[in-house]
Amino acid sequence: MTKNKSKLNIAAGFIAASVLVFASCSKEKIAVNAVNESANNSLTEVAVASSNMVANQALVKFRKGTPANAKTDAFARISAKTEEFIFTKTMETAGETEGIYLISFPAAVPQALVALQSMPFIEYAEPNYIYQHAATSSDPYFTNGSLWGMTNTGYGCGAQTAWTNNHTGSSNVVVAVIDEGIDNQHQDLSSNCWINPNETANDGVDNDNNGYKDDVYGWDFDGNNNTTFDGAGDDHATHVAGTIGGMSNTVGVVGVNWNVKMISCKFLGSAGGTTANAVKAVDYVTALKNIGINIVASNNSWGGGGFSASLYDAINRANTAGVLFIAAAGNSGTNNDNTASFPGNYSISNKVGSKTYAALPNMIVVAAIASNGTLATFSQYGAKSVHLGAPGVNIYSSLPYNTYGSYNGTSMATPHVTGAAALYKANNSGATAANIKAAILNSVTKISSLTGKCTTGGRLNVSGF
Repeated sequence: MTKNKSKLNIAAGFIAASVLVFASCSKEKIAVNAVNESANNSLTEVAVASSNMVANQALVKFRKGTPANAKTDAFARISAKTEEFIFTKTMETAGETEGIYLISFPAAVPQALVALQSMPFIEYAEPNYIYQHAATSSDPYFTNGSLWGMTNTGYGCGAQTAWTNNHTGSSNVVVAVIDEGIDNQHQDLSSNCWINPNETANDGVDNDNNGYKDDVYGWDFDGNNNTTFDGAGDDHATHVAGTIGGMSNTVGVVGVNWNVKMISCKFLGSAGGTTANAVKAVDYVTALKNIGINIVASNNSWGGGGFSASLYDAINRANTAGVLFIAAAGNSGTNNDNTASFPGNYSISNKVGSKTYAALPNMIVVAAIASNGTLATFSQYGAKSVHLGAPGVNIYSSLPYNTYGSYNGTSMATPHVTGAAALYKANNSGATAANIKAAILNSVTKISSLTGKCTTGGRLNVSGF
């Protein structure tokens, strides 16, 4: 028997980037010299607590053509050592020549960044931010009314109507869950978990030449191995997966899609996830898309930290490949137009120093609504930066080891929209990422609680998909 599980203090983990949040043990902060263009065209400086980044680490990208000795000298000035050089297949395919260095050093992050950013041959130097998932908290749960978010009555997303029209998804459509790991043996998920068609299991060989050996179900970027499910702690991604693609099989829950394939891209561990691993996860998905895997979107129910050029570039590479990046608005109850929250705020332009980063067109940012149609009290919003609302309060879904539970958060709203993208693609095989985004945003149902709170002023409605 399941029970409603409350996720405590997660809203504090999804920190709007322009609010200074201090840890009890430290009040050091770092301003990353980024500003966000708000709805009223004012500019708000982005600043983040040092507790929201990995201590004594940074991500550095050098300008094209920087000689090796200059790189060595730059790191020597702050006594840095290279922890990892990140140069993904996706970067290579995109024609990039300079990767990203993950470095460590004895100095505090702010001091090290000041030194690095003063060097003319460095394109950018930024913190290795820490991200957290954005949850707060048969198919019997559907028949007993628990899955209100799927219904065609009240303020559900209308998936029930699509199902009655025999629109239940397709096993040829793939989405990526960039999150914790998915329980790929769960009774409601096992048949809908993606298996890499170009990889031979457990032969110790990178058969598809994507840089990852035996990535059968995906990859664990946090642990750097192919074991994408590590136990009960991977509840968040398993819950997200049930909303996207819980099977219709007379037990448990059902997702927006009864048929779909979900790639497990684990980058969140027990201590959260880092920018470095988020970049690798996004590029992993893009690389699979580039070799012909029919990936429609990635689900990103997480956030924290400030503007990251390295993550922006990775999402932009996904955009070039035609992969939607569907992101949670966040759980701090603030206006993202005024108080920047990433990765959601890559949906609008951001100015970093003298450089302006354009809005990324593959972004869809999701707020949470309750079953009575109100904007959830915890949900972040933004007339310019958030696109639509979706069910995110008291959402039942799958949990590890064939269990179920109810969570709250924009984390729970986001997979409803990712599921919508997959459902639309299943019935419109030629649809591009832009087509799918337009279909989702143009089909919303307007509700008063979202007027002035998101670009569409409406909630998700997939009844016609």
